Amino acid sequence: MRNLLQGQRPIVFLAAGTLALAAIAIVGVIYFSGDTPMRAPQGGGQAETVSSRSFVMHEVPRPLPEIKFEDGNGEALTLADFSGRTVLLNIWATWCVPCREEMPTLDALEADLGGPGFEVVALSVDRAGPDVVRKFYAEIGIRHLGLYIDASMQASFDLGAPGLPTTLLIDGEGQELGRLIGPAEWDTPEMIAFLKNHLTSN
Repeated sequence: MRNLLQGQRPIVFLAAGTLALAAIAIVGVIYFSGDTPMRAPQGGGQAETVSSRSFVMHEVPRPLPEIKFEDGNGEALTLADFSGRTVLLNIWATWCVPCREEMPTLDALEADLGGPGFEVVALSVDRAGPDVVRKFYAEIGIRHLGLYIDASMQASFDLGAPGLPTTLLIDGEGQELGRLIGPAEWDTPEMIAFLKNHLTSN
């Protein structure tokens, strides 16, 4: 297994409440170094933005549970609706600062690679619903990403996302190829070249 987590990167950690779908609280921004989580230093230095080398790729693709979410029009979707294309599934929220900062690079990635063989699926877990995401998209000029939302936050539980943002690379058969925890610059030449190697169709 390739496990090349390098550098430090911030994620927003999520803690589940006592009820299955009860409140998920932000308990702080933590840093990951290697496989060991550490609290952010009090000095508050900026963390290094990670690259494609920070993807943890599986030796063989792993099956995923069936997750349910909606598009901006309230249409029910599952990952099966994206069958036949490689999906970069980014789990995020508007209240997650690292998520907000990486969103323009995801938009640029979709503009560059988006098509029949690839889609960035930015799945918001905002409990406030699609309007808050739509407003955020308009404020920062997101033009290429679709609006997908899971206000129940169930998908992040089912996929084992330890915090936000968490990004899964999924093949055309709906299996997980690997994942990256924390933010990244998704539109760099290195990242684009890495993702092109995993496109369902070129």
